[in-house]
Amino acid sequence: MSIRKEASGRRSIEFEVELPGTPEQIWQAIATGPGISAWFVPATFEEKDGQPVAVNLDFGGGMTFRHDVKAWNPPHTFVREGPGWVPGSPPIAAEFRIEARAGGTCVVRVVQSLFASTDDWDGQLTGAEEGWPGIIRILKLYLAHFRGQRSAIAKVLSPVPGTAAEAWTTLTTSLGLAGVREGQRWTAPAGVPALGGVVEHVSDHPFGTLVRLDTPRPGLAALGTIEFGDMVMAGFTFYYYGEDADATAARETPAWDQWMQARFPMPTMPGASG
Repeated sequence: MSIRKEASGRRSIEFEVELPGTPEQIWQAIATGPGISAWFVPATFEEKDGQPVAVNLDFGGGMTFRHDVKAWNPPHTFVREGPGWVPGSPPIAAEFRIEARAGGTCVVRVVQSLFASTDDWDGQLTGAEEGWPGIIRILKLYLAHFRGQRSAIAKVLSPVPGTAAEAWTTLTTSLGLAGVREGQRWTAPAGVPALGGVVEHVSDHPFGTLVRLDTPRPGLAALGTIEFGDMVMAGFTFYYYGEDADATAARETPAWDQWMQARFPMPTMPGASG
């Protein structure tokens, strides 16, 4: 992908992805609150006179972004527009177009765009460009294995010392994931909250692993490290599915918080006393 720049000031990135399911099933996943919440972030729609007018996306940590619904044509076209990540940046639109293909699949064309007269905000689009491959992997696994099921998301995130590579080595060694390859069965070792399943993806740029879980219940676990300027964060995002998904998230999150704090203790501030 690369940024397309038009004379009107519109700047955009776009790509196509083939997904399993009918147009109606894909629409349910990408254009409804329960669907988006099952593979991306918790989402709720606002309606007026029976029509959706906005969607709220909750990224955690108090970061909830309200996106206006600009186009709504089920099950083919959904466009939302909301604020950028950086204060003062222009709004960013996300457009999804669904086309059926033979064999029970659909091609979804995704376009993200903004209007600007300079290159100052292009990082908003390149950041999205870098993030979409990982998001799409989770969406594909959800559609292939858990489509339409009740879901719950649990996030565990912690600042860590050193570089992202050093944090990743600590994380994978502690979890028994070092050297595990895609397609292999993996089970967390003793001393780690119960977790296990099939490794679906491994990446060393950025550092991350995606596991399709059967323990503690069916779901997905995305774990990795990421750099925010001078800060390095390590963490998990768990997507649990089934009728007990909410209860599992409520039970497992404190255990993982405690485990992360033990592996990556918060640094002691100068002058602090016990």
